[in-house]
Amino acid sequence: MVSSGNQISLNGRTLPGTWLQRPGKAGRITTHLSDGAFRQLIGVNFLNSSNSARQPIQWFSSVAKPLVLSTKLLGAYRYLDISNFAQTSGWEIRTNGNILVIATPKAQITNIVQSQEPPEASAPLQQTRILVDLDRPTPWQVAQGSIIKKIETPSSDPDTPTAKPTAPPNRKWTITLDGIADPVLIERYTPQPPAAPAAPATLLPNLLKQLLPVPPTQPIPPAPAPEPLIQQVEVVKNQTIISLSVPFGLSPQVSSVDNPNRLIINIRPDPLEERDITWAPGLRWRQHYVSLGTERFPVVWLEVNPRKFGLTLKPMWASPNGLAGTAPLIQTAQRYLAVAGINGGYFNRNNKLPLGAIRRDGQWLSGPILNRGAIAWNDSGQFYFGRLTLEETLITANDQRLPILFLNSGYVQSGIARYTPAWGSTYTPLTDNEIILVVQKDQITQQLPGGKVGETAVPIPQDGYLLSLRANAASAASQLPIGTAVSISSATTPTDFSRYPHIIGAGPLLIQNRQIVLDAKGEKFSNAFIAEKAIRSGICTTATGTLIITAVHNRAGGYGPNLAEHAQLMQQMGCVDALNLDGGSSTSLYLGGQLLDRSPSTAARVHNGIGIFLKSR
Repeated sequence: MVSSGNQISLNGRTLPGTWLQRPGKAGRITTHLSDGAFRQLIGVNFLNSSNSARQPIQWFSSVAKPLVLSTKLLGAYRYLDISNFAQTSGWEIRTNGNILVIATPKAQITNIVQSQEPPEASAPLQQTRILVDLDRPTPWQVAQGSIIKKIETPSSDPDTPTAKPTAPPNRKWTITLDGIADPVLIERYTPQPPAAPAAPATLLPNLLKQLLPVPPTQPIPPAPAPEPLIQQVEVVKNQTIISLSVPFGLSPQVSSVDNPNRLIINIRPDPLEERDITWAPGLRWRQHYVSLGTERFPVVWLEVNPRKFGLTLKPMWASPNGLAGTAPLIQTAQRYLAVAGINGGYFNRNNKLPLGAIRRDGQWLSGPILNRGAIAWNDSGQFYFGRLTLEETLITANDQRLPILFLNSGYVQSGIARYTPAWGSTYTPLTDNEIILVVQKDQITQQLPGGKVGETAVPIPQDGYLLSLRANAASAASQLPIGTAVSISSATTPTDFSRYPHIIGAGPLLIQNRQIVLDAKGEKFSNAFIAEKAIRSGICTTATGTLIITAVHNRAGGYGPNLAEHAQLMQQMGCVDALNLDGGSSTSLYLGGQLLDRSPSTAARVHNGIGIFLKSR
């Protein structure tokens, strides 16, 4: 009898995580955790592996002789058999409905020490290290928090303006351990109350100040003391939380060792750990630094062999009942039962509507805009990249032809737009004074005034669509009276796009046939967007037909790549054709229940994505 669930109670705290239990040898029950939950809740490090059936791990243990766990792909997850690991670690495991209840032995944190490490060859900058000593191995988690806003202290001299900070603000990170810190440590790292204001100056120095000549230059005020790295150590519900204030351009890299049991937190400009893990047949998780000149960019990517049995790609979007809506990519991927995925095209953050092409299984969900870059593919693992336009024409019985400029789009311009049942059950005008034509069974059945923007929802007929006539196009209503028979012709430019059932549009197009073809201006992106250094998502194909989905984060010690750098990075990774996807806080690379490239708390909600699906054998 197999039991399974999607919640884990770890030492009394209930957290999301998929698991299953099944009968093993000699009637023994074996416990299997999804690898995302195992990594993120327990703090286990995954080591490189070229065999998808086996995953070497490291957790308060030797890297030289790692424990190897067997894996099992089931549904959209990869499960690790943790039965022996849990028994050796002294865990108690039981089930309670769909909750797996895990209790780990009580642990004590005996010391927390901060030190400066001398530079090493792999990290030429001096780095700060925090050592957390434990009496035994225990689960730990790391989470990236929000930016720490500094409280400006006004100058004591009313004539001196308060200096504006020049450096970007620090960011909060927390390391949480299942264990109780020694009270001495809590006291050592308890923030001190701010110092009381200085007493008013006595009369004599003021008198002297008036009598003495004014010095030609004011003394330079002392530089403010840097924020302490360890802001606080506190014990909350049998957990010790270490709060850090980490300067811009640095991040913690956390690992565990045995003999003695210790957590090592290195604060580095280059915290990404290199990985090369065959996660499933035809699906490989990789991450390392890619250099451009003197700059080093952390890249996390998945390599997909789309010709491998059972691996397919499909567009996916946030809302189950229409095109309006956003959600964390983790949530969308889990709803579609995707094994992996990446965020896709652009959308309007205010009204949560799509701004670009989405086509799935031969059906247009949303049309392209502004001749922007797009990727198209079929279920045989063939891909096509280009700049995409969809030309739809409304044709009347007497051969009148009117261009339809937008299909199920949140991009609003003067002209005719079309909304189908894929948009949702109703359409609410996006501009004032639209004229809405209801088309059922290829015939205009109603003409309605749209009224004020956002006020009246108009039902979309299941056997037809709505036409919205905006601005100057409203005059076309007189040529389209009720009862007019209409048809639609539809063609893509280039025509090659129409041969592919699946399309996602984003842009700009970065590479075609190994050459950088970046033309962000031509795809109507703003100057600010073109120059911006930001975290970026991309998708590309290589010479061997492998598909790569990538997340590029902030360069070591600085900001992310601009578009030109993104194109060069993709070219350096062996991309023959490549497309830039929506980026910044939208960038999210998903695999089996976890985000690989960032803390989920820092990832924005997104409208759509590209899902990778694994058919069970």
